[in-house]
Amino acid sequence: MYQEEVRVKTGGETDILDISDEVERVVRRSGVENGVAHVFVIGSTAAVTTMEYEPGLKEDLPGALERIAPRDIEYKHHLRWGDYNGHSHVRAAILGPSLSVPIKDGRLVLGTWQQIILIELDVRARSRRIMVTVMGE
Repeated sequence: MYQEEVRVKTGGETDILDISDEVERVVRRSGVENGVAHVFVIGSTAAVTTMEYEPGLKEDLPGALERIAPRDIEYKHHLRWGDYNGHSHVRAAILGPSLSVPIKDGRLVLGTWQQIILIELDVRARSRRIMVTVMGE
């Protein structure tokens, strides 16, 4: 097993970062030829998933999240903490904090148009820590 932390800075709510290259570099450093890379963002207001990282979808995904968990409705989290990011927590819980990607011949197994992304869901810019764990042989 090999583990490494990747750090990124986000621009705030709905900033979408392609982290595929960073994860690929960790896989190369691990020396694992066949196995799995597990990618986990540390924090409750960001998410990791895959998508085609292109301008249209970078606009579509935030729009879809706004329809699913609108920012301008009442969240009990707001009432308790007053930080007005209840929608951020809900969106992160729906998307999830982690992703596992197969490794074959020392490379991530991703589709032609499939990238690993981190999406910032908090209301402000953040520094994010992403733990990449590589397992295999």
